[in-house]
Amino acid sequence: MVLDPRQLDQIVRAVADAAPEVDRSGAFPWAGIRAVHASGLLESTVAKRYGGRGASLLDTAHILAALGRGDPSVALITAMTLFNHLAQASRNHWPEDLYLSLLAEAKERPLLLNAARVEPELGSPARGGLPATRARRTASGWSISGRKRFVTGAHGLTHFLVWAHTDEAPTRVGTFVVPNGLPGIRIIENWDSLGMRASGSHDVEYEDVEIPLQNVVDLTGTEVAQQDNRGHAAMTLALTSLYLGVAEAAQAAFSRFAHERVPTNLGHPVARTERFVTFSGEIDLLIGGARQLIFDALSTGQADAERLVRARLLAGRQLRDAVQLAVRGLGNPGLGAELGLERHFRDIQAVLVHAPQEDTSISMLGRTAFDRWQLDERNASVEQPVLRTA
Repeated sequence: MVLDPRQLDQIVRAVADAAPEVDRSGAFPWAGIRAVHASGLLESTVAKRYGGRGASLLDTAHILAALGRGDPSVALITAMTLFNHLAQASRNHWPEDLYLSLLAEAKERPLLLNAARVEPELGSPARGGLPATRARRTASGWSISGRKRFVTGAHGLTHFLVWAHTDEAPTRVGTFVVPNGLPGIRIIENWDSLGMRASGSHDVEYEDVEIPLQNVVDLTGTEVAQQDNRGHAAMTLALTSLYLGVAEAAQAAFSRFAHERVPTNLGHPVARTERFVTFSGEIDLLIGGARQLIFDALSTGQADAERLVRARLLAGRQLRDAVQLAVRGLGNPGLGAELGLERHFRDIQAVLVHAPQEDTSISMLGRTAFDRWQLDERNASVEQPVLRTA
């Protein structure tokens, strides 16, 4: 790990203390983000060649699981920045001067990066298609116009990474680095979700937003611009770890209630009853199994996209079921805001909504399974011995 577990626990407590209020208000979770930034975790995946810690994707998953126990909205906003630093560490695809300027900025305040890719008409890029958002060449750079949906952390981001097509012939597609606060940027506060309320995943509109010429990453032809769901499988599984944190927080709330609740007719905590012991065992089976799936796959299976996709789907379903079981086990107290279990129940519903969504991932597995069967059949027919007749 890139941080001492005791230090990480202190950060998680600070994040958790601020979580209920931002869940109620939907405000940007500045207290949690500042705690993460002050600890250095927000830049933990910056490559060692830039003076960073060089944390791996596996390290990132552990960080997100911990932060998810405190506030999954803070963990999600943090994840987007961590993933961008990881991408630069492995691919070196950012313009060097631009990236160095961002790292310098990160010394003064939280540097928050997130992709703005989803559009009202297009939907999720994970399902295919190209952006309607346009980048027009100007005398000094680019002018960005378009509207994006579900831009997590919109109000607090320092930079939007806007996926857009150019007005050139032939057109190209790339990610344009747009500093927040420029003229022409309008955040449309329409995030009104069941859970993850503090993530502030609002729509953002860009109208002739001027940026420098160098502020573009991965500018390519349209034939290679489609989202690579298989290539992103490891990152998507790591993202699921923040919901592991949510489920573990729910498990802790369940256990706390079970040990503190002493009905007068029993004279001892309900944790000693067989009913609660059974519920506790079922919850632990689901959450512990999900933890194994996530971290085993990230430790030894990052080259196997199908294994990563299976781990994500199975872990996500188990985590969702575990929190539901905890709520059901407590009955009315589990639905009240006082315990915090109700908030965890709402937040865990988002575990499998991130792209690629559940149906897209299952289709990927289904096609691969059919292809594997066809290949096995062809190989079997080739290897079938020829019977000779007398």
